[in-house]
This record gives sequence, structure tokens and C-alpha cells, in this order.
Amino acid sequence: MRQTVPATTRPERQILRVADLQAQLGLSRTTIWRLRRAGQFPQPIRLSANTVGWPAHLIDEWLTARPKA
Repeated sequence: MRQTVPATTRPERQILRVADLQAQLGLSRTTIWRLRRAGQFPQPIRLSANTVGWPAHLIDEWLTARPKA
């Protein structure tokens, strides 16, 4: 099982995969990709031919910029 690390203790260059984002954000894989296509979520970086990930600092910035419920 994957463990998430609180944002305050993350290494600066940590890369989050889709499963990490699902666990951290409580969003489905489909919702993450829909938000990305709509320009409402950070763009991933390509790690290999079939793998993408998101720099943790971009996800932290995205969360900070989101309106509070």
C-alpha cells in the first residue's frame, strides 16, 4: 500500500503518480484527467514513454489556490 507524505515534509523534487493523487486528493483517475484537459489542473511531466507524474510542489500550489468549501 502506498503511503502519502504530508506536504510540509515532502522532498522538493518528489513526483506524484496518479494513484498518489487519487489517495491524497480523493479524486478519481477520470476526474483528474478531465480537470487537466479543461486546464483546471497542473500538467503532468513525462517520466517515460508510458508514465507521467506531477511535481508535488505543483499539486501543493494547486491545492492552495483552490477556493475553500
